[in-house]
Amino acid sequence: MLKVGLLGAGRIAGVHATAISGNPGSTLVAISDINTAAAEKIAAQYGAEARSTDAILSDSTIDAVLIATSTDTHSDLIERATAASKAVLCEKPVDLSLARAQACQKAVAATGRPVMIGFNRRFDPNFATLKNAVDAGEIGRPELLSITSFDPAPPPVAYIKVSGGLFRDMMIHDFDMANFIMGAAPKTVTAVGSSIVDPDIGGAGDVDTAVVTLTYADGRIAVIKNSRRAVYGYDQRVELLGSEGLLQAQNMLENTVVKSTTQGVTGAKPTYFFLERYMPAYAAEWAAFVEAVNGGNAVPVTLDDGVAALAMAEAATLSVKTGNPVSLASVLE
Repeated sequence: MLKVGLLGAGRIAGVHATAISGNPGSTLVAISDINTAAAEKIAAQYGAEARSTDAILSDSTIDAVLIATSTDTHSDLIERATAASKAVLCEKPVDLSLARAQACQKAVAATGRPVMIGFNRRFDPNFATLKNAVDAGEIGRPELLSITSFDPAPPPVAYIKVSGGLFRDMMIHDFDMANFIMGAAPKTVTAVGSSIVDPDIGGAGDVDTAVVTLTYADGRIAVIKNSRRAVYGYDQRVELLGSEGLLQAQNMLENTVVKSTTQGVTGAKPTYFFLERYMPAYAAEWAAFVEAVNGGNAVPVTLDDGVAALAMAEAATLSVKTGNPVSLASVLE
């Protein structure tokens, strides 16, 4: 039984607490947060204890920690937890700074402890099925990937200011998905972005609408589209064209009812946001972590994967600023 400490007690921590407690191979022992009342609330709900982060990390009976704190604390907590011989699952991104994430990468390598980064979309049943079909060669050689990721509404500007920007906060999921599906990181990243949804987002130095083109050493191409506003719901689609066919993962809908009348044909909207869309993925992600750690196997999404996606976000940010393609190798130097 994996004994787990949860660092953080915000909205996403509640999702993770459900996954930890619902898995037969793990048990939630303790929760910490700078907001003590929030930690105590989740602890009471799941039969755990509210403790300080220091107390959790120094407890030798706790085998693993799940880090769901603010992004600017991720690298430090990953390093502290692995130094304390704990396995780690950390929410994305590894850090807002690529250099700091790379330093964390080196520090963790010296400990030999497993660190998994929370790119939960890899574990979505539909996307996982698409990936399995790719690996089985069902559409031949993948050639052109298209990823659509639109939020229903933008977050508060106060969040935008500390998020690291659209590429590090939102599109980083899609960068990892591209690496996952294509089986490799791209050679170059070309990005365009603007602030057309909310001028205050532009005033905060970010974009709310962006398109990124990834080009691979062997000529393959991936296109990622992001928007902070899709009034009809949470739009999450993947399409992959191969030499022998096409794979598509469509949106999850509120229901499957289709009405056909003389007025036309109508159906339900996509589910509203990520909590509705990806709850099964969070549970599957945690199950994969528990299975890997309890079995002494490699975690399926590594710290290296997290650094790779962050490097792509860095390249996209530079591309928007310069108007030029950016070599991924140049940002990793």
